[in-house]
Amino acid sequence: MKTKIAIVGLGGVGGYFGGMLAKHFSNNPEVEIYFVARGEHLRKIKENGLKLITEIGTFQIYPKLATDKVDEIGTADYIIMTPKSYDLDATVEQMKPMIGPDTVILPLLNGIDNSERIRVLLPETEVWDGCCYIVAKINEPGVVENSGSVHRLVFGNQNQNSERLVSFEKLLKAAGLEADFHSDILTAIWKKFLFISSSASLTSYFDVTYGALLIDELRKKTLIDILNEFLLVANAEGIALHRSDAEKLIHQIESLPFETTTSMHRDFIAGKNTEVHSLTGIVVKLGKKHGIAIPTYEKVYNSLTERMKK
Repeated sequence: MKTKIAIVGLGGVGGYFGGMLAKHFSNNPEVEIYFVARGEHLRKIKENGLKLITEIGTFQIYPKLATDKVDEIGTADYIIMTPKSYDLDATVEQMKPMIGPDTVILPLLNGIDNSERIRVLLPETEVWDGCCYIVAKINEPGVVENSGSVHRLVFGNQNQNSERLVSFEKLLKAAGLEADFHSDILTAIWKKFLFISSSASLTSYFDVTYGALLIDELRKKTLIDILNEFLLVANAEGIALHRSDAEKLIHQIESLPFETTTSMHRDFIAGKNTEVHSLTGIVVKLGKKHGIAIPTYEKVYNSLTERMKK
């Protein structure tokens, strides 16, 4: 029986994971990979395929179909969502023609509440939880580049452990992806959010790259303060994160290419809409919910929201 996988959003995340899936299954009639993109990026992919630059080589990749009209795809078995969090509601509406009674949605967006938001919008659809670790971006229309050797995906379902989760893991691994079904997916998502919230907030706040966060005494102290505040909020939410998780995060940043940065920082530089509310503001919101003082997060969030108004 044929398996249809739609990748919705062909930025760095969707471009890499979707590209690797399409590359592996290009000659397999049992698995079809579809790209949902838009604008000039879509036009270039339709003309020349997706150019994917990785540490193991550069590939020109052709999906079963690249489109911005999802009714051309039909019902999908799996929908991997990778848009920005502020586009989530509109993207869910766009996806509806692909959703059937057995469709599974796997969001790989930055943030901690995306799956729950989708479940509210689509209460009859199976929605998994997931996150990924990757530094990747669109270089130009039709071209996605992964920087470094980090490209890990974890997923699961807090409500059940089904055979379908295991079979999907096998499918991803067959394509050469570092992908794992995680039985405690919420903790995994919060660990990822520890990384993305702190790094996106501070690369944007200081207007610097990953590497530059650690070579300045003030920036590094601010990072440590942010991490400590995050741990307080996570623990109040019932998530067992520890100081060792913050220490591991600093080592992670040290291992990244010095000049790489976060997608939120790139959006600030480009004057685009940003994920500041879902990456920084939600921690402030949860701190207030639990009556926890997080002055560093509040200072950074207030500064970034003021910058967005200019």
